Amino acid sequence: MDYSILVTSLVVGVLGGVHCLGMCGGVVGALTFGLDVNIQRSRFKMMLFQLAYNVGRITSYMMIGAIFGSIGMALGSLATFLPAQQALQIVAGLFMIALGLYLGGWWYGVVVIEKVGQSLWTHIQPYANKLTPIKHFRQAWWYGLIWGWLPCGLVYSMLIMAMSAGGALEGALVMLAFGLGTLPNLLLMGAFAFYFTKLARKNWVRKLSGMGVIGMGVWQLYLAWAVQVN
Repeated sequence: MDYSILVTSLVVGVLGGVHCLGMCGGVVGALTFGLDVNIQRSRFKMMLFQLAYNVGRITSYMMIGAIFGSIGMALGSLATFLPAQQALQIVAGLFMIALGLYLGGWWYGVVVIEKVGQSLWTHIQPYANKLTPIKHFRQAWWYGLIWGWLPCGLVYSMLIMAMSAGGALEGALVMLAFGLGTLPNLLLMGAFAFYFTKLARKNWVRKLSGMGVIGMGVWQLYLAWAVQVN
Protein backbone atom coordinates (compact mmCIF):
# COMPACT_ATOMS: atom_id res chain seq x y z
CA MET A 1 0.00 0.00 0.00
CA ASP A 2 1.24 3.50 -0.87
CA TYR A 3 1.18 5.30 2.49
CA SER A 4 1.04 8.70 0.80
CA ILE A 5 -2.64 7.94 0.19
CA LEU A 6 -3.19 7.95 3.96
CA VAL A 7 -1.46 11.31 4.29
CA THR A 8 -3.61 12.68 1.46
CA SER A 9 -6.77 11.37 3.14
CA LEU A 10 -5.79 12.95 6.45
CA VAL A 11 -5.02 16.33 4.87
CA VAL A 12 -8.25 16.34 2.83
CA GLY A 13 -10.15 15.60 6.05
CA VAL A 14 -8.56 18.62 7.73
CA LEU A 15 -9.05 20.94 4.74
CA GLY A 16 -12.61 19.72 4.21
CA GLY A 17 -13.51 20.80 7.74
CA VAL A 18 -15.54 23.71 6.40
CA HIS A 19 -17.73 21.29 4.46
CA CYS A 20 -18.01 19.04 7.52
CA LEU A 21 -19.25 21.94 9.61
CA GLY A 22 -21.89 22.65 6.99
CA MET A 23 -23.00 19.02 6.60
CA CYS A 24 -22.67 17.77 10.19
CA GLY A 25 -22.63 21.02 12.16
CA GLY A 26 -26.38 20.96 12.67
CA VAL A 27 -26.23 17.35 13.86
CA VAL A 28 -23.40 18.11 16.28
CA GLY A 29 -25.24 21.22 17.53
CA ALA A 30 -28.46 19.25 18.09
CA LEU A 31 -26.51 16.56 19.93
CA THR A 32 -24.79 19.17 22.11
CA PHE A 33 -27.84 21.21 23.05
CA GLY A 34 -29.97 18.09 23.51
CA LEU A 35 -27.77 16.84 26.34
CA ASP A 36 -28.71 17.18 29.99
CA VAL A 37 -28.10 20.68 31.38
CA ASN A 38 -25.57 19.35 33.91
CA ILE A 39 -23.55 17.83 31.07
CA GLN A 40 -23.74 21.04 29.02
CA ARG A 41 -22.22 22.95 31.93
CA SER A 42 -19.11 20.77 31.78
CA ARG A 43 -16.98 21.20 28.66
CA PHE A 44 -15.11 18.01 29.57
CA LYS A 45 -18.29 15.90 29.69
CA MET A 46 -19.56 17.53 26.50
CA MET A 47 -16.29 16.72 24.76
CA LEU A 48 -16.59 13.06 25.80
CA PHE A 49 -20.07 12.84 24.29
CA GLN A 50 -18.81 14.53 21.11
CA LEU A 51 -15.92 12.07 20.99
CA ALA A 52 -18.31 9.11 21.29
CA TYR A 53 -20.43 10.51 18.45
CA ASN A 54 -17.39 11.05 16.22
CA VAL A 55 -15.94 7.61 16.97
CA GLY A 56 -19.26 6.19 15.76
CA ARG A 57 -19.11 8.36 12.63
CA ILE A 58 -15.54 7.29 11.83
CA THR A 59 -16.44 3.64 12.50
CA SER A 60 -19.10 3.91 9.82
CA TYR A 61 -16.59 5.51 7.42
CA MET A 62 -14.23 2.57 7.98
CA MET A 63 -17.01 0.05 7.34
CA ILE A 64 -17.93 1.72 4.05
CA GLY A 65 -14.24 2.09 3.18
CA ALA A 66 -13.72 -1.64 3.65
CA ILE A 67 -16.65 -2.34 1.32
CA PHE A 68 -15.31 -0.01 -1.37
CA GLY A 69 -11.77 -1.32 -0.92
CA SER A 70 -13.09 -4.84 -1.56
CA ILE A 71 -14.91 -3.63 -4.67
CA GLY A 72 -11.71 -2.00 -5.93
CA MET A 73 -9.74 -5.21 -5.32
CA ALA A 74 -12.38 -7.21 -7.21
CA LEU A 75 -12.21 -4.79 -10.14
CA GLY A 76 -8.43 -5.07 -10.11
CA SER A 77 -8.63 -8.85 -10.37
CA LEU A 78 -10.71 -8.53 -13.54
CA ALA A 79 -8.11 -6.37 -15.26
CA THR A 80 -4.44 -5.54 -14.90
CA PHE A 81 -4.29 -4.21 -11.34
CA LEU A 82 -2.04 -1.18 -11.85
CA PRO A 83 -4.06 0.40 -14.71
CA ALA A 84 -7.27 -0.15 -12.71
CA GLN A 85 -5.68 1.46 -9.64
CA GLN A 86 -4.45 4.39 -11.74
CA ALA A 87 -7.90 4.92 -13.23
CA LEU A 88 -9.48 5.02 -9.76
CA GLN A 89 -6.79 7.40 -8.55
CA ILE A 90 -7.49 9.72 -11.49
CA VAL A 91 -11.24 9.64 -10.77
CA ALA A 92 -10.54 10.38 -7.08
CA GLY A 93 -8.31 13.31 -8.07
CA LEU A 94 -10.94 14.76 -10.40
CA PHE A 95 -13.61 14.29 -7.74
CA MET A 96 -11.45 16.18 -5.22
CA ILE A 97 -10.95 19.04 -7.67
CA ALA A 98 -14.74 19.21 -8.17
CA LEU A 99 -15.19 19.18 -4.40
CA GLY A 100 -12.62 21.96 -3.97
CA LEU A 101 -14.52 24.07 -6.53
CA TYR A 102 -17.68 23.44 -4.50
CA LEU A 103 -16.04 24.37 -1.20
CA GLY A 104 -14.67 27.58 -2.70
CA GLY A 105 -18.07 28.51 -4.14
CA TRP A 106 -16.90 28.35 -7.78
CA TRP A 107 -18.94 25.34 -9.02
CA TYR A 108 -21.70 23.27 -7.40
CA GLY A 109 -21.80 20.12 -9.53
CA VAL A 110 -20.96 17.95 -6.51
CA VAL A 111 -24.40 18.68 -5.06
CA VAL A 112 -25.95 16.58 -7.82
CA ILE A 113 -23.80 13.61 -6.80
CA GLU A 114 -24.70 14.06 -3.13
CA LYS A 115 -28.37 13.73 -4.07
CA VAL A 116 -27.68 10.21 -5.37
CA GLY A 117 -27.36 8.93 -1.80
CA GLN A 118 -30.38 10.85 -0.55
CA SER A 119 -32.84 8.00 -1.23
CA LEU A 120 -30.82 5.61 0.96
CA TRP A 121 -30.48 8.26 3.65
CA THR A 122 -34.25 8.77 3.95
CA HIS A 123 -34.51 5.14 5.10
CA ILE A 124 -31.63 5.41 7.59
CA GLN A 125 -32.29 8.80 9.22
CA PRO A 126 -35.39 7.71 11.23
CA TYR A 127 -33.19 5.28 13.21
CA ALA A 128 -31.00 8.20 14.33
CA ASN A 129 -34.05 10.20 15.38
CA LYS A 130 -35.17 7.34 17.64
CA LEU A 131 -31.93 7.65 19.62
CA THR A 132 -32.60 11.22 20.75
CA PRO A 133 -32.33 12.69 23.28
CA ILE A 134 -28.85 11.31 23.92
CA LYS A 135 -28.38 10.24 27.54
CA HIS A 136 -25.28 8.04 27.54
CA PHE A 137 -22.11 7.42 25.52
CA ARG A 138 -23.37 4.26 23.82
CA GLN A 139 -26.31 6.21 22.40
CA ALA A 140 -23.93 8.90 21.12
CA TRP A 141 -21.80 6.21 19.43
CA TRP A 142 -24.82 4.65 17.69
CA TYR A 143 -26.01 8.13 16.70
CA GLY A 144 -22.65 8.83 15.04
CA LEU A 145 -22.60 5.39 13.41
CA ILE A 146 -25.89 6.17 11.65
CA TRP A 147 -25.01 9.75 10.71
CA GLY A 148 -21.80 8.52 9.09
CA TRP A 149 -24.01 7.44 6.16
CA LEU A 150 -25.18 11.01 5.49
CA PRO A 151 -24.78 11.80 1.73
CA CYS A 152 -21.59 13.85 1.43
CA GLY A 153 -19.44 14.68 -1.61
CA LEU A 154 -16.33 14.84 0.55
CA VAL A 155 -16.90 11.30 1.80
CA TYR A 156 -17.69 10.09 -1.73
CA SER A 157 -14.37 11.39 -3.06
CA MET A 158 -12.53 9.55 -0.28
CA LEU A 159 -14.45 6.34 -1.01
CA ILE A 160 -13.21 6.43 -4.59
CA MET A 161 -9.70 6.76 -3.17
CA ALA A 162 -10.44 3.83 -0.84
CA MET A 163 -11.31 1.76 -3.92
CA SER A 164 -7.84 2.42 -5.30
CA ALA A 165 -6.10 1.47 -2.03
CA GLY A 166 -5.88 -2.25 -2.84
CA GLY A 167 -8.24 -4.08 -0.48
CA ALA A 168 -10.73 -4.03 2.39
CA LEU A 169 -8.18 -3.27 5.12
CA GLU A 170 -6.49 -0.59 3.03
CA GLY A 171 -9.86 0.99 2.21
CA ALA A 172 -10.78 1.06 5.90
CA LEU A 173 -7.43 2.69 6.75
CA VAL A 174 -7.97 5.40 4.10
CA MET A 175 -11.34 6.25 5.66
CA LEU A 176 -9.85 6.12 9.16
CA ALA A 177 -7.19 8.66 8.15
CA PHE A 178 -9.85 10.86 6.53
CA GLY A 179 -12.10 10.59 9.60
CA LEU A 180 -9.26 11.54 11.93
CA GLY A 181 -8.62 14.58 9.74
CA THR A 182 -12.22 15.75 10.19
CA LEU A 183 -12.19 15.05 13.93
CA PRO A 184 -10.63 18.30 15.28
CA ASN A 185 -13.14 20.51 13.47
CA LEU A 186 -16.20 18.61 14.67
CA LEU A 187 -14.93 18.16 18.23
CA LEU A 188 -14.31 21.88 18.51
CA MET A 189 -17.65 22.52 16.85
CA GLY A 190 -19.35 20.66 19.66
CA ALA A 191 -17.65 22.77 22.33
CA PHE A 192 -17.66 26.13 20.51
CA ALA A 193 -20.65 25.76 18.18
CA PHE A 194 -21.41 29.44 17.65
CA TYR A 195 -17.82 30.54 16.97
CA PHE A 196 -17.02 27.80 14.46
CA THR A 197 -20.32 28.13 12.60
CA LYS A 198 -19.58 31.83 12.17
CA LEU A 199 -16.01 31.13 11.04
CA ALA A 200 -17.11 28.49 8.51
CA ARG A 201 -19.36 31.04 6.82
CA LYS A 202 -16.50 33.43 6.09
CA ASN A 203 -15.77 33.62 2.36
CA TRP A 204 -11.98 33.57 2.70
CA VAL A 205 -12.09 30.41 4.85
CA ARG A 206 -14.21 28.58 2.25
CA LYS A 207 -11.98 29.68 -0.64
CA LEU A 208 -8.78 28.74 1.19
CA SER A 209 -10.16 25.29 2.02
CA GLY A 210 -11.35 24.85 -1.57
CA MET A 211 -7.93 25.72 -2.96
CA GLY A 212 -6.31 23.25 -0.57
CA VAL A 213 -8.58 20.37 -1.63
CA ILE A 214 -8.05 21.26 -5.32
CA GLY A 215 -4.31 21.10 -4.66
CA MET A 216 -4.63 17.60 -3.18
CA GLY A 217 -6.71 16.54 -6.21
CA VAL A 218 -4.03 17.80 -8.59
CA TRP A 219 -1.44 15.94 -6.50
CA GLN A 220 -3.39 12.66 -6.96
CA LEU A 221 -3.50 13.23 -10.73
CA TYR A 222 0.27 13.83 -10.72
CA LEU A 223 0.91 10.60 -8.78
CA ALA A 224 -1.19 8.61 -11.26
CA TRP A 225 0.69 10.20 -14.19
CA ALA A 226 4.11 9.65 -12.57
CA VAL A 227 3.47 5.93 -12.11
CA GLN A 228 2.48 5.62 -15.78
CA VAL A 229 5.61 7.44 -16.94
CA ASN A 230 7.87 5.27 -14.79
